[in-house]
Amino acid sequence: MPSPGPGVVGRLDRVRRVLWLVLAANLLVVAVKLFVGLRAGSLAVLGDAAHSGVDALNNVVGLLAVNVAAEPPDEEHPYGHGKYETLAALAVVSFLSIAGFELVAGAVGRLLGSASPPQVDSLTFVLLGGTMLVNTLVATAEARAASRLRSPVLSADARHTAADVLVTISVIGGLGLVVLGWDDADAWLAIVVAALIAKSGYEILRGTIPVLVDSRAIEASRIRNFIGPVPGVLKVTDVKSRGSLDAEAFTELTVIVEGGITVERGHEIADAVERKLLDEGFTGVVVHVEPPAGGIDPEEFSQTGPAPR
Repeated sequence: MPSPGPGVVGRLDRVRRVLWLVLAANLLVVAVKLFVGLRAGSLAVLGDAAHSGVDALNNVVGLLAVNVAAEPPDEEHPYGHGKYETLAALAVVSFLSIAGFELVAGAVGRLLGSASPPQVDSLTFVLLGGTMLVNTLVATAEARAASRLRSPVLSADARHTAADVLVTISVIGGLGLVVLGWDDADAWLAIVVAALIAKSGYEILRGTIPVLVDSRAIEASRIRNFIGPVPGVLKVTDVKSRGSLDAEAFTELTVIVEGGITVERGHEIADAVERKLLDEGFTGVVVHVEPPAGGIDPEEFSQTGPAPR
């Protein structure tokens, strides 16, 4: 069975540490926004707090998923548990959907009703500006960590946190309109916030669904190009891949070699192909070695040795 590449468990440990730090920052931001929203009676600010709350909940789900993803391959999960990390990113979408729906429902109710406009003062703007600064720093640091650690959970959460910055900017602008006399600005802005939440959910879906349905990790032609310089390889056929090079990717392929070589030489070529693909970012590689069509009976090789007949 394919085994995870070197450093996979260490990578997940580092992802876990980042998630704990981000969770602490998100809880602080949520507390401040709830205080501001309740104090001012602003639906848009409370929606912004819900958006940040989903960030914190996503961190908790991500921590649970990373703990599972760090488990080594076993009989029931021969390819490891990496998809649990991707599932955590997908779970964020359901939380975003609930927050967006509640926000739109509250905004429509306020527009059709006769609720009082929010009460805004200078402290409101100062506190919201502070949360925006914290989110900007968190999103930047988390995006860098996601790229360095190749983590879909951190990448999804960084995009969500970046969207939170945009939400807070729009909320501050909307409260400015309330100060200028447009009482319904808060409700209309809450609908805009819901649209931004929906956009965040769509971007996460676009990145996670292909991994969960086993779409190819990269084009077969690119894999062939990776292997092309390996000595002894005449042709590459039957190329399959799944997963994502940003997290865990697996590939299986057949290399055609000269028909008269020894079994030992065939293993050497298979090992060279495997090392090349692992260096390119794949987590697990299975290589089959065959002579040209019409030659001797094919002998298959994988990274664990000749396949049983």
